[in-house]
Amino acid sequence: MTTATLARTPFHPWSAERGARFVDFAGWEMPMSYGSIIDEHHACRTGAAFFDVSHMGRVRFTGRHARKFLDRVCTRQVKGMERGMVRYSLVCNERGGVRDDVLVYCYEEDDYMLVVNASNRLKLLDWFRAVKERENMTFSMDDVTLSTAMAAIQGPKVIEMVGTMSREIPGLKRYRFAEKSLMVAKLTVSRTGYTGEDGVELVMGSTVAKFVLPMLLREKDGVAAAVRPCGLGARDTLRTEASMPLYGHEINEETDPLSAGLEFAIKFDKGADGDVRFIGQDALERIKAEGTRHRLVGFEVEGRRAARQGMGIHRGGEHVGHVTSGCLSPTLDKVIAMGFVPTELSAEGTEFEIDLGKARTAARVVKMPFYNPVKAK
Repeated sequence: MTTATLARTPFHPWSAERGARFVDFAGWEMPMSYGSIIDEHHACRTGAAFFDVSHMGRVRFTGRHARKFLDRVCTRQVKGMERGMVRYSLVCNERGGVRDDVLVYCYEEDDYMLVVNASNRLKLLDWFRAVKERENMTFSMDDVTLSTAMAAIQGPKVIEMVGTMSREIPGLKRYRFAEKSLMVAKLTVSRTGYTGEDGVELVMGSTVAKFVLPMLLREKDGVAAAVRPCGLGARDTLRTEASMPLYGHEINEETDPLSAGLEFAIKFDKGADGDVRFIGQDALERIKAEGTRHRLVGFEVEGRRAARQGMGIHRGGEHVGHVTSGCLSPTLDKVIAMGFVPTELSAEGTEFEIDLGKARTAARVVKMPFYNPVKAK
């Protein structure tokens, strides 16, 4: 795919003016960095960082069976969510593999928004239509991805900064959102995070994004004094330190969420009489009863060379697993990685070797997350 065919977010011109290095990410021309990934990473850990996440899919579900439908396709319980709640959930296939991990926003009892991964948006839309038709449900599904923009402002100084513009937002609990007005723009402001740091995410109309951004970033005369722009590179190292899964790495259609350590995102008893079952529940109940064969674990890796996705994990000369994500942690100044190993070898302290290509290096299972900003600060 050539650059000319890639989709661009409403923040693209702003990023280009600030020297962003763009890459193709799921069909979108997205900033990888604005100079130094390490500097951007540290800016998020110590101050405030802006991430353009408009490439992520945003789909509204409204109408009679909107809640019922979401309870069928999502592993978390949607029934009972109140206005302003956000829930992390999974969308599974019939085999129990993960089609995507999503965020469910509840605006009203029959009005929800799903935030989905960019790489899965079109796949999910097709599948949602098929399920709707097959189960004869009545609701409207509106893909608002292109008509909206989405930004994440993350870091320990963000909430204090936002507090000068809104009294309500600093009081939001984690996984809650509020609807606010800023000048002529209506914003959905949530507090979920994908960096391990505190902060907010904002959804707004695409046509007003360029006017709202300078106000959000305290930008005057083209100079951002308070918030540093960050790209996908820093976003990846930040989420790896926080041990947050990335679709296509820790989870995919062939990986069940129990093996990936995501049982907290599954509600097996949605209905009081067991009559509300999500797609993939039968398979996941079997896996839970039989026990997982592999588990996702975290590693500290010797040396300075990062372990990358797909690298083999060995023990006693035998290939036993594979790396899903890894990096030289800018915060911890050591190599960290996540990967799947046999469940019986997943205990903390278990030692392995990771095949880096030309050589193998020692690795040891450690507790995740690798870095917890709350404890560190």
